[in-house]
Amino acid sequence: MKHEDLIVKTLGKATLKSTLKPCALSEDDSFGFVENEDRVLKDATLKHFLYCTENNETPVSFEKAGPHKHLFFKPEDSRVAIVTCGGLCPGVNDVIQSLVNQFNYRYNVKQIYGIQYGFEGFIKKYNHPVAELTPKSIDKIHLFGGTVLGSSRGKQDIAQIVDRLCELDINILFCIGGDGTLRGAHAIHQEIVKRNLRIVVAGVPKTIDNDISFIDKSFGFETAFAIAGDIIRSAHNEAIGAWNGIALVKLMGRNSGFIAANAALAMKEVNFVLIPEDPFQLHGSKGFLKALRARLDNRHHALVVIAEGAGQDLFDDAEKRKDPSGNLLNKDIGLFLKQKISEEFHSANFRYSLKYIDPSYIIRSAPANANDSKFCGLLARNAVHAAMAGKTDFVVGHWNDNFTLIPIPVAVSETKKIDVGGELWWNVLETTGQPAKMRD
Repeated sequence: MKHEDLIVKTLGKATLKSTLKPCALSEDDSFGFVENEDRVLKDATLKHFLYCTENNETPVSFEKAGPHKHLFFKPEDSRVAIVTCGGLCPGVNDVIQSLVNQFNYRYNVKQIYGIQYGFEGFIKKYNHPVAELTPKSIDKIHLFGGTVLGSSRGKQDIAQIVDRLCELDINILFCIGGDGTLRGAHAIHQEIVKRNLRIVVAGVPKTIDNDISFIDKSFGFETAFAIAGDIIRSAHNEAIGAWNGIALVKLMGRNSGFIAANAALAMKEVNFVLIPEDPFQLHGSKGFLKALRARLDNRHHALVVIAEGAGQDLFDDAEKRKDPSGNLLNKDIGLFLKQKISEEFHSANFRYSLKYIDPSYIIRSAPANANDSKFCGLLARNAVHAAMAGKTDFVVGHWNDNFTLIPIPVAVSETKKIDVGGELWWNVLETTGQPAKMRD
């Protein structure tokens, strides 16, 4: 990755003086404005710094987010649209609320609209009305899960979306969603450039799986593994309540096992964590079923947490199906593993009790916890600052304890995964006591 890959685009020079300032400061005092040259190092280690110094290289860095001294848009001329896409995630309503309040109270932007049911809300044939968003209309939405704007999956005609933006006279579009939504946002930006329009496209990353690259934490993730922890505690009670009791809990994680790993670290009762990044075998001397049987022989109960994308290579069916957003649909590894455990122990005439729990929809539709709600607000406010300064085709993120701006193509270039040779996975292995490798 090169330095120039991480330069965020702008619509043009920002020339309007910002009026942002805390009431306690004088007219001439700074609000803590950032400059375009303010950067956050991707690798903040001393080793990397010395390497760059010795080789006369500029360290890779992200643009630091924050308020700017000068704005691109006049507040009175600004018209904002907000759209939410993809699956539900704790904190979406908190982001919507914070965007509306930041625009209204800090920048005095009053024309803010909600596009209902995802990108299809731009398409006239669906006949979804556009909602006017005011501080009063959204003052309690943070108390509820889901999204007040509704959501949908699937690609829509980009030209029609931009036509609708022009019809509504929108000059700032916020897209709240995961990698599919962000790819759609980038396509919208490309069509805007093609038409030589002055419309900002900004992304707020929504991924309960925490799998967007170059963002150390996504909103909703902390709430997800906290709720999962409560469910795991109950599952543990089920396991220890029966002789050779097994509790099998399937959690979200299409391509990455961050929720399963962090939930296991939070709740120390988990004995096995199975994730997409670490393939395992069912049978054989090092297979999962043998390790599970050894656990039951020793302690007579076991708690297994599995991410939804784990073990996909175990299915015989080679058919690959995709959802409307183009994401590969995983086979149900939870039900599959339940069946294989039952077959194995029945054939061995081994006495056991198995409970299977899939709490995915309960978790993703929950309201954000306090820390996630705070994080949603900070993401939203930093995204608004950037949009008012004319930054475009960016996603707001967090890296090395700083809020950052990342070009959308970079953010969606690859999926963030657990490094099975890294500290997080090592801690999971130490906590669970499971074998480091469950395959030959």
